[in-house]
Amino acid sequence: MEIMTWKTSGAEETQKVGMELGAHLLPGTVVGLIGALGSGKTCLAQGICRGLGVEEYVTSPSFVLIHEYEGRLPVYHFDLYRLREAEELFDLGYEEYFYGDGVCLVEWAERAASLWPEDAVEVHLNDLGAEMREIVLSDRTGKLNKAFQKLP
Repeated sequence: MEIMTWKTSGAEETQKVGMELGAHLLPGTVVGLIGALGSGKTCLAQGICRGLGVEEYVTSPSFVLIHEYEGRLPVYHFDLYRLREAEELFDLGYEEYFYGDGVCLVEWAERAASLWPEDAVEVHLNDLGAEMREIVLSDRTGKLNKAFQKLP
């Protein structure tokens, strides 16, 4: 179920959309960030973290798979780009993160689709060229529908 679509021009606008999303996320939310290399996944994650009150600089955890941040809620930022198979997440104890009280942001989420919680939120980022991005938020269960319909 698609909830919202945004078009942004530049990193600042993409982060602004992320900040609005982050301000509305609830405990236990898993957000899959899906898009090609360079589509703005980390940029959006930085904005989401700001919206959740994270003060430290957010970077992509490409080499360590996960970074943890403190904000209004705990934030667990995954990057699955280097993941060879979904089962590697078992070694990280992913279930404690995905089914906990924090917010999980998962870049390259499609690489572990078989492990997704049923109520995970998907954000597809499409590079439209010239720094333009299309951001499409989908929520399979509709549980976030009311919160996100209030966004500009």
